[in-house]
Amino acid sequence: MRTYIDMHCDVLTRVWMHRNRDLYQTGSMVDLQRLKAGGCRMQFFAVYMLPLPLKQCLGAVFPEDEDYISKNLDIFYRTCKSYPDLLRPVYHPRDMEGENWEGVLGILTLEDGRAVEGRIENLEKLYQKGIRLITLTWNDANCFGTPNSRHVKVMEAGLTNFGCQAVERMNELGMLVDVSHLSDGGFWDVAALSRMSKKPFVASHSNCRALNPHPRSLTDGMIRALGQCGGVMGVNFRPEFLTGDIRCKRSKAEDIVRHLRHMINVGGTDCAAIGTDFDGISGRLDIDGPEQMPLLFTELERAGFTETEIDKIAFRNVERVLKNVL
Repeated sequence: MRTYIDMHCDVLTRVWMHRNRDLYQTGSMVDLQRLKAGGCRMQFFAVYMLPLPLKQCLGAVFPEDEDYISKNLDIFYRTCKSYPDLLRPVYHPRDMEGENWEGVLGILTLEDGRAVEGRIENLEKLYQKGIRLITLTWNDANCFGTPNSRHVKVMEAGLTNFGCQAVERMNELGMLVDVSHLSDGGFWDVAALSRMSKKPFVASHSNCRALNPHPRSLTDGMIRALGQCGGVMGVNFRPEFLTGDIRCKRSKAEDIVRHLRHMINVGGTDCAAIGTDFDGISGRLDIDGPEQMPLLFTELERAGFTETEIDKIAFRNVERVLKNVL
């Protein structure tokens, strides 16, 4: 079975919401059994920050950011401790080594850098807790910058002064900078900083705007810049991000393949990867969980992708970036 790396899933939030103890059997799209069945060699686990508008609905029940992050991390680390043969964390490239390892490697990420609260020391604390990637924004502005938007001025806005300082510190620490959800202006600021630092950045779960008009998708210019900086983008399986109709609720394997082909045509064979967004997506999905991932590789073969291209998409491109950054 072909193995792969997935750069984004939201299962930690699902487990927290349902008060489950660990990731072994979650009742969601992702769990250890399904990851193993599908050939996953490494899964990025996002701590998805709950949207602030929910605070108006939940009131006192809405968790403080620090406590919420800690509870999500506890779920991950409890699973690693309970099932050491099935899941282990990655903090450094040496943690990716081990030919006899047959379990899943796990990388912790933070989706929405608002918890940094404009303080470099908070960024460093997140690193010490095991976070190795930060998606700088979600769909609201924060201390890093502004999100993607249909409003031109918002979309053009770049990183804040703190955001620039924080990205520089992330490069020094060995944390991946993730531009998924970020404004176009923010993207170009990250690209400029990446060229100066010689460290690649990523779009962990983003698609191609030439094929999909949603502002979450990347333009061809962005894809070229990402590839030139040595970065990767993980194709998102969300139906609304795959076709020309952002109201579409059908996620087809063939549309996922179209985006991967476009990524390679525009950014080169080294920029394409997988970022499913499992447990953060819904609809009629051809691939609705890790155990269905072999369908993607069958579709890639049918579409004429070479073995080298498929291996790079599946895991080699992300492995290279991790070794360059962590």
